Amino acid sequence: MTGFAHFDTEVFLREYWQRKPLLIRGALPDFEDPLEPGELASLAMEDCVDARIVETCADGWGFRQGPFTDTEFDAPVPWTLLVQKVDHYLESIAELRLLVDFLPSWRFDDVMVSYAEKGAGVGPHYDNYDVFLVQGMGSRKWRLGQTCGNNEPLTDHPNLRILDNFEDSYEYTLQPGDVLYIPPRLAHWGTAESASLTYSLGFRAPRINDMISRWVDSGLENMNGELFYSDPPINTQRPGEITAEALTTAREQLVRQLHSLESGASWFGELVTDGADDLPAIDVSQGDSLMLEPAARLAWKQIDQRLELYANGQTLLVQQAVLSGIKSICAGATVIAGEDLDLAVAAQLAKLGCLAHAEDDV
Repeated sequence: MTGFAHFDTEVFLREYWQRKPLLIRGALPDFEDPLEPGELASLAMEDCVDARIVETCADGWGFRQGPFTDTEFDAPVPWTLLVQKVDHYLESIAELRLLVDFLPSWRFDDVMVSYAEKGAGVGPHYDNYDVFLVQGMGSRKWRLGQTCGNNEPLTDHPNLRILDNFEDSYEYTLQPGDVLYIPPRLAHWGTAESASLTYSLGFRAPRINDMISRWVDSGLENMNGELFYSDPPINTQRPGEITAEALTTAREQLVRQLHSLESGASWFGELVTDGADDLPAIDVSQGDSLMLEPAARLAWKQIDQRLELYANGQTLLVQQAVLSGIKSICAGATVIAGEDLDLAVAAQLAKLGCLAHAEDDV
């Protein structure tokens, strides 16, 4: 499964990505759902799976957190079942990630799948990440609203981030095979017009405060610990005062040192690949067929004649000769240990939980 029909990648990246929404009508002709609603419900009954139900009530929004029992998928009001990281559990869902292989794989978060009864939805809201909404069975109406700020008013609900105000701008009804791209912080509101399945392909971005923290921590490891604050001219007539000049001097000294930090690239690679599930290591032998573990995060950067691999928040320094195999793995392909990918490197990645045997079920 690769790519959308009627879709120009270059135009999308230049004009739409992180800027404005795009409806790709008929993006997946003859699309067939890779799972049934019953399979999604079964997954939502597992202890390790993050699942929730949102109910569309006359007086507001009901919320229930999984795991669920088989008697809980019924309610007197329309309801939506949402299951996170379905691509981590089902290979058929993991294959949907190939639809967006024109974007950096390290930005991809997960595939959330939602089943909604007619009239159900999760209310007006916004997300801090990019999302492609792939419509499966049934149809769902999406209303798009305003771009939200950091202090957007929310309704008083303990579990849901429902917008207090929604400024209706566009409306699209998605049929099977249609795809709607929604950029970050754009308000949207989906309502099922019939029993329906939607696959949400989400792209996460690191928080700026997390980036600052990682960058500074990395740089401090190499900073001279014997550097100290030095005073500007002192006013001896006002003892005890922290002057404006002292604060300015302190800031200038900090800025000079921050600019001189040599923190390399590992801080960023480790940040964007961190947060993977606690994944088990596997044994790797010559000739094994290997693939990226769906729940793993793997990225790389070329530095001179070597590569830095960032694997589930860890850094590995390897020879450039493994680049072809690493690119294949990141692209979702299968590689052969000892042939397409150096056996020692494969063993290191396997130890960090990044690889799975291709012949095994995901």
